[in-house]
Amino acid sequence: MILRRPRATMPASIRRELDAGGLMQAFNERPPYQRNDYLYWIARSVRAATKRKRIDQMLEELKAGGVYMGMEHRPSKRTG
Repeated sequence: MILRRPRATMPASIRRELDAGGLMQAFNERPPYQRNDYLYWIARSVRAATKRKRIDQMLEELKAGGVYMGMEHRPSKRTG
């Protein structure tokens, strides 16, 4: 898959949160466009509260599986 925009660099703070939550593998299992979308979406936030809300949403979606940006995403559905 070819990304149309440059690949986003993961900030160390987000890497720490993914590691702390045991979600790095779930993040890496997502398609490249989703990983990029999450990182750009978080980076575009202006207010700290908005950034926190977006990070929390990403973490919850990765934890739950089966959802991406608030929409159903069957390929990431967790079994068990």
